[in-house]
Amino acid sequence: MRRRAGQLARFGAVGIAGIIVNLAVFNLLRLGPLSPESEVAGDDDRVVTAKILATVVSILFAWWGHRGWTFRGGRRHRPAREMALFGLVNLVALALEAAVVAVSHHGLGLTSAVADNVASLIGIGIGTVARYSGYALFVFNPEPEAARD
Repeated sequence: MRRRAGQLARFGAVGIAGIIVNLAVFNLLRLGPLSPESEVAGDDDRVVTAKILATVVSILFAWWGHRGWTFRGGRRHRPAREMALFGLVNLVALALEAAVVAVSHHGLGLTSAVADNVASLIGIGIGTVARYSGYALFVFNPEPEAARD
């Protein structure tokens, strides 16, 4: 129980830092090169594109943090396979996050910066639950020595 509590605390610390990275990149893109006034982005999906790019940057940050700190010593796969599993878990979480922003922005017509950020935070929350579950079950869950690759 104590080990799990420490792991959850480390997961939370990396997660909070990842949220800051995610929202910072999202807003830099949304207000910069992917803003509605920008001529760089030609379509109406700029906010979803910004969300996807921000999430990818935060995924890379999280890989580094979780692999080296949160789940240290719990690796069960070779690094390439571990990274592939980490990527798959994050693709599911990314789809969940982007879907929340897309439904809010395009489906419900809530297009203000505040609405986009609230939707982004809700998506991050849903994605976080999916990530922790996936990491603990599939990516960093140690198996008995006989069952390892």
